[in-house]
Amino acid sequence: MRLPSRSSTATDLGTGVRGAVRAGRPTRSLLNRLEPGDVAVIDHLDLDQGTARAIVDARVAAVVNAQPMISGRYANLGPEILAEAGIVLVEGIGGSAFARLAETDVATVRDGGVYDGAQLIAEGRALDLDDVRLAMAEARAGLAAQLETFTHNSSELLRREQHVLLDGSGLPMLHTPLDARPVVVVAQARPAELAQVKRFVREQRPVVVAVDAAAARLRKAGIKPDVVVLSGAESLPEAKVLRGARDVVVVQRADAAPGVTEGLARMGISPHLVATTVSTEDAALLVANAGRPSLVVGVGLTATLEDFLDRRRSGLAGSYLTRLVLGPRLVDAAALPLLYTGRVRPWHVGLSVLAGLAAVAASIATTAVGHDWAQQLVELVR
Repeated sequence: MRLPSRSSTATDLGTGVRGAVRAGRPTRSLLNRLEPGDVAVIDHLDLDQGTARAIVDARVAAVVNAQPMISGRYANLGPEILAEAGIVLVEGIGGSAFARLAETDVATVRDGGVYDGAQLIAEGRALDLDDVRLAMAEARAGLAAQLETFTHNSSELLRREQHVLLDGSGLPMLHTPLDARPVVVVAQARPAELAQVKRFVREQRPVVVAVDAAAARLRKAGIKPDVVVLSGAESLPEAKVLRGARDVVVVQRADAAPGVTEGLARMGISPHLVATTVSTEDAALLVANAGRPSLVVGVGLTATLEDFLDRRRSGLAGSYLTRLVLGPRLVDAAALPLLYTGRVRPWHVGLSVLAGLAAVAASIATTAVGHDWAQQLVELVR
């Protein structure tokens, strides 16, 4: 029996929760539809950390996965992020159960089972934080094999893409001047990361480069992107966001959807085209570096070895090589609080002077001479 209405608020039921079911495949198509308290139903092998953080930000109550959260091929970081956030996790329900849940309005998730009212409609394996950490420890045992594959892929990519990575040929000359200016490249930025970099953007006036959906998030945060780099694999940002940018770059990859340039043409936008197999965020870094900036700050980019392995995609080697190309110019946004404390403004100096004068006046007022001056000032005012 199906419950007649949806609810965006989950209800605790013992060790489980009850909430509105929202299913999506691929997972990125679901992220913008999630609401607090939902039961997110996904079909995602080896959940990555970027997707997991987006799910946590949506404040869902449970995540039910048709596939294993951690297959054992490598220690992906997504499940641990979900478990640490207190989200109820179920994995391995299978494709047929995913289809049944996609047609369900409200469900209860409890002890690895998913119920529509009293009826069990899907069953998998419940995961808690200890289960996730044990699976990650086992997956890390095979890290040496992953690194060997990673090294081989890097060599192959360098041979295939050396014209872009080493020579910079094929990269566009932007209308936005970048020479000797700081550049901020924003990919999968969370609100906390945007807050870290917002003061830097306001005070240093860097060139802001947004990757795909980050352009809309930046505009919402009050930051106008100067350059938007699009993959074509995701839906285009709104026309007002793209028209507000001085340059729009389209990365022509094999997984790009057809008709992206036609869609931009209907908006009256003539994009720059880059033909490369590296990821969109890596192409954005290379485009920024080609303009010879003084500094490139990466927001929401891959930063650690675990991050690289967590992404587990064909463009992984491109991320590694791109960061070698940028070298000391590239700084992660997480390091900004340690490297940049803000510039001194005139009003900072004014406040310091006023505080000093107030301290001097208070000291003089405690003396006999100061008392006489205060009396004379009162009489003068009268």
